[in-house]
Amino acid sequence: MSERESVTMSSVSLRELVDVNDLDGVQRWLDASPPHVIADELARMDAVTAAVPFRMLQRDKALAVFEELGPVDQREILDALRGHAFAGLVEDMGPDVRARMLQEAPAKVVKRVLAGLSPEERDKTAALLGYPEGSVGRVMTPEVVALPADATVARALEIIRAKGRDAETVYTLPVVGPGRSLIGVVGLRQLVLAEPYRMVRELTDTEVARVRATDPAEDAARLMQEANLIGLPVVDSESRLVGLFTIDDAVEIIEAADSEDIARQAGSSHWTGHYMYAGVLQLAGARAVWLLLLIVASSLTVHVLQTFQGALERVTALALFIPLLVGTGGNAGAQSATAAVRALAVGELRPSDLPALLWRECRIGVVLGLMLAAVGFVVGAVTAGAKVALVVGLSLVVICVWAAIVGAAMPLLARRAGIDPAVVSAPLVATLVDATGLIIYFLIARAVLGL
Repeated sequence: MSERESVTMSSVSLRELVDVNDLDGVQRWLDASPPHVIADELARMDAVTAAVPFRMLQRDKALAVFEELGPVDQREILDALRGHAFAGLVEDMGPDVRARMLQEAPAKVVKRVLAGLSPEERDKTAALLGYPEGSVGRVMTPEVVALPADATVARALEIIRAKGRDAETVYTLPVVGPGRSLIGVVGLRQLVLAEPYRMVRELTDTEVARVRATDPAEDAARLMQEANLIGLPVVDSESRLVGLFTIDDAVEIIEAADSEDIARQAGSSHWTGHYMYAGVLQLAGARAVWLLLLIVASSLTVHVLQTFQGALERVTALALFIPLLVGTGGNAGAQSATAAVRALAVGELRPSDLPALLWRECRIGVVLGLMLAAVGFVVGAVTAGAKVALVVGLSLVVICVWAAIVGAAMPLLARRAGIDPAVVSAPLVATLVDATGLIIYFLIARAVLGL
């Protein structure tokens, strides 16, 4: 393809070429684009439209593109395929990719896919689906090159050459003893650089991290991230090797977990599929439940205002500063909650750290409160006089301390209760701090102004 044609292809989307039925242009676009770009374009189309360019891909590239798609988009592509195209695709994909796609699929889709597999591939997929949902066993690859500990380096390289084509990776190589009991791992680089006569056992890292197949996949992915691993051995309850958890799957799991946490922290449910292709009703539904819960929680604010209506009638200037105090408290609580959820997710914070965290956030709240109180006092003095300004300043200090404590504590208390900390979202914390912050404000006003 000439440079001019490449520029032209990059300026035209795949959807535009399909819409005008320019099949030659579609083929050139597919040939010039990497798998992840093609996958993104296909995810923006409906299943029937996406199937047209997907069928035009060469077999190897089609598999690479398919594995770049999310599970929902994968199932939609499969629904549009028939005959040899369907059978070839489901047979060629890795067992872990297949299991991830099928774990939330309708029963008829699972039955159709399993029926199209060879007995060997069907058994591999069924074995992965037999592990608990959300476990690392569901996403590990069972296609692993395992090396005997008593083999020489020369023999180990022969095993890699013979079995490496069918494995997902050969960069991290588990080393096993009798009965496939895991001894440790050895890197391909170590084997290539070692003398042929040396024993694999001598090069094996026996202190390497490992996880059980029933352990949560997100925990395993975070462990890989912290330990800078590209492969993590997976064992059963008797420490026998059953698979390998690879870095590409770990990245996808962390991305999915972070996407879910971000959605919950924003006061929304997580949705699946491409954002630009998700339906309006689907996205509205994901947000509606949380908004309904938050509006119920916000009724606490109305009740507080009704309770202190007499104070507002006596000193109407107090009403001027309600938005300022509510906004400040909500923002301070949201900041604290977001920081705590993030620290929990990456392992920087544990439930046992709660006392130290509360003391730390209390001091942070004091520092922030004093800074904001200085500004609030000036604004209050100019607007409503010194006494009201004093009420505003004191309220800002107390509210900032309270918001920081509540925002930090709620995610940890949720973790102790076995609830996902992200469920304690920033909007929920902000709503609760709004109501309690008003109580603080009016109590201080009563004390200072003698109401």
